[in-house]
Amino acid sequence: MFLNSLSGRFLILTTVFVMLAEVLIFVPSVARFREDYLLLRLEKAQIASLALLADDMISDDLESELLENAGVYNVVLRRDDMRQLMLSSPLPSEISDTFDLRYGQPSELIGDALNRLWDTEERVIRVIGEPVREAGLLIEVTMNTMTLRNAMIDYGLNILKLSAVISVITALMLFLAVRGFLLRPIHRVVRHIKSYANAPEDTRRIIEPTAGVLELREAEEALQTMQTQLTGSLKQKEHLAQMGGAVAKISHDLRNILTTTQLLVDRMETSVDPMVQRAAPKLVNSISRAVNLCESTLAFGKAEEAAPVMSRVALAGIVEDVFAGERLVAGEGAVGFSQDIPDAMQLRADPEQLYRVISNIVRNGRQAIIATGKEGEITVHGREDENNWWISIADTGPGLPAKALEHLFTPFQGGVRKGGSGLGLSIAAELVRGHGGVLELRKTDESGTVFEICLPKGKVDIENPAPK
Repeated sequence: MFLNSLSGRFLILTTVFVMLAEVLIFVPSVARFREDYLLLRLEKAQIASLALLADDMISDDLESELLENAGVYNVVLRRDDMRQLMLSSPLPSEISDTFDLRYGQPSELIGDALNRLWDTEERVIRVIGEPVREAGLLIEVTMNTMTLRNAMIDYGLNILKLSAVISVITALMLFLAVRGFLLRPIHRVVRHIKSYANAPEDTRRIIEPTAGVLELREAEEALQTMQTQLTGSLKQKEHLAQMGGAVAKISHDLRNILTTTQLLVDRMETSVDPMVQRAAPKLVNSISRAVNLCESTLAFGKAEEAAPVMSRVALAGIVEDVFAGERLVAGEGAVGFSQDIPDAMQLRADPEQLYRVISNIVRNGRQAIIATGKEGEITVHGREDENNWWISIADTGPGLPAKALEHLFTPFQGGVRKGGSGLGLSIAAELVRGHGGVLELRKTDESGTVFEICLPKGKVDIENPAPK
C-alpha cells in the first residue's frame, strides 16, 4: 500500500535519481583515482631512481626492493637530454600499451579507466609523466595492470557503498521535507473533504486556506469556494424538494379556501340579506389564510440562508430582545417571560441567526399558551460545559400533539397551530445546524414543552469527523 501512495513513489523516485547522480559522479571519480594511482607510481619510481643516483653502487636485492616498493618493473628517467634506464627487472610479458599522462584529456582518462575495469587480462603497460619538482624532463615506468585494476575495483566499491548511504539519507531528508511542505497540506485538504462530506450543511467544515505554497493555497481557496456554493445549493435544493412534495397539499388547501371565498363573494354580490355583515369577516379570514399560505411557500422556496458570521455574543441580551417583542404581542398578564442565564455567559454564534432561532421557539410557546386561554410562563436557561453551550427553552403550554411529533422539524408538516405553515421549527433547526449544533425536543406533555439547543465551542475536528 505504501508503495502505491504518493509518499512511497516519491521516496522510490528520489532514491533512484540520487543513485543515478552518484553513478554519473562515480565514473569521473574512478578515472581520477586511476590518474592519481599512476602519478603515485611515477613519484615512487622517481624517488627510487634518485636513491640510485645518490649511490651508484647498490645491490640487486636493494634494487628489487625499490622497484617492488614503487610497484613498477622498470624506471626510465630523462635528464639533460639523456634517457637513462635507472632501475630494471625482467618483464613478465611484452608492453601492451603506453599512456602519457602529460597530455591526457578528461574524456581520454575516463575512457582508459572504463577499459581498464572491463579488461580482465593481466598486461604490462608503459606510463609516461613529468617528474616532480622538475627533477628531469620526463619519467616513464612499466607496471602490471592487474594491481591497478584491483585498486580501482576496491575504490569503486567504496564509492558505491558511500553513494548508497548518501542516496538513502538524501532521499529520506527530501521525503521528510516534501512530506512537511507538500504532502501534509494535501492530506489536510483530503481530511477537510472527507469531513465536509459527512455534514455539508455544517459551515464549520468549510476549509479555511492556510497553505504557504502558492499552488496549494489556490487549491484550498478553490475548494473553499466550491464548498460554500455547494452548501448553499444543497440548502436550496432541499427546500425546493420539500416544497415540491407539499405543492399538492397546498394546492388542495388553497383551492378549498378560495372556493369558500368565491361562494361568499357570490352571495355578497347577489343578496342584500343582513347575513352579509356576518359573512364579511369570514371572507377576510379566508383571504388572509390563502395569502399567508402562499407567502410562506414562496419564501421557503427562495430561502438561501447565508453562512453564519461568528462573533462573541451575550446570550442574556439576545433573550431579552426576544422577550421584549413577545411581550408586546402577548399583552399584559397572559404570558410570563423569565430567564436563568449567567451574566458573563457569551457564545460564539451569529447574533441575528441565534435571535431567529430563539424567537421562533419562544413564539411557538407563547402561541400555545394563549391558545389554552390560561396563564403560562416561558423560561430560557443557559449553561455551558467544557465543550458546548446549552440553551433550554421551556413553556408551560399544553404540550405537542402526537401528530406534530412525527414531523416536528419537517417544513409544511410540523405545524401545530391552525393556519400555521410549520416552517418555524424547520428554519430554527437549519440555522442551528449551520452553527454545527443540534436542536432537539427534550420533553413535551400536559405540563409543558422543553426544547434544547447545543452549540459546540470548538472548531470541527477534521481528524476524527463525527458521522453525519
